[in-house]
Amino acid sequence: MNAGKRRRNSVSVNGPNPVDVHVGGRVRLRRTFLSMSQEKLGDAIGLTFQQVQKYERGANRIGSSRLFDLSRVLDVPVSFFFDDMPPEIEGRAPRKSTGLAEAPIESFEADPLTKRETLDLVRAYYRVGDPAVRRRLFDLAKSLGNAATT
Repeated sequence: MNAGKRRRNSVSVNGPNPVDVHVGGRVRLRRTFLSMSQEKLGDAIGLTFQQVQKYERGANRIGSSRLFDLSRVLDVPVSFFFDDMPPEIEGRAPRKSTGLAEAPIESFEADPLTKRETLDLVRAYYRVGDPAVRRRLFDLAKSLGNAATT
C-alpha cells in the first residue's frame, strides 16, 4: 500500500484521522454516560462490541447512516458527535487540509424546526387526545411566545 493512501473505513499509515478519533470519543462519552456496554450498543445497531471499540478509538470511520443510528440509540442529535471539537482538529479535516474553498454553511441550529426539542414537543402535542385541550395548549404556547417578544 502506498504511504499516502488509506484503506477504506480504516486508519492510514499515519494513524487514525483526528476527526474520527474525536467522533469516536464522543460516542464513548455518551455511551458511558448512559451506563451502556459496548456489547449492548453493538447489539442495538447490529455490530459486534469489537466494531464499537474500533469506532470509539477512531480506527474505523463511522458512516453517515451508522452515525444516524448511533444518534438514535444514544438519544442525541448527530451534531453531538462533533460538538466541542478543538480548532486544531477541525483544521485537519480533509476539506481544510486540501485547500478547498470554505463554503458558507447555513447553521441548522438556527432553525428551530430541526431541533430534537421541537420534534418532541410536536409529538407530545399530538398525543393529547382531546382536540379542545390541544387547542388550549396551542393558545397557551402562542400566548407565552408573544409575551416573550414584547
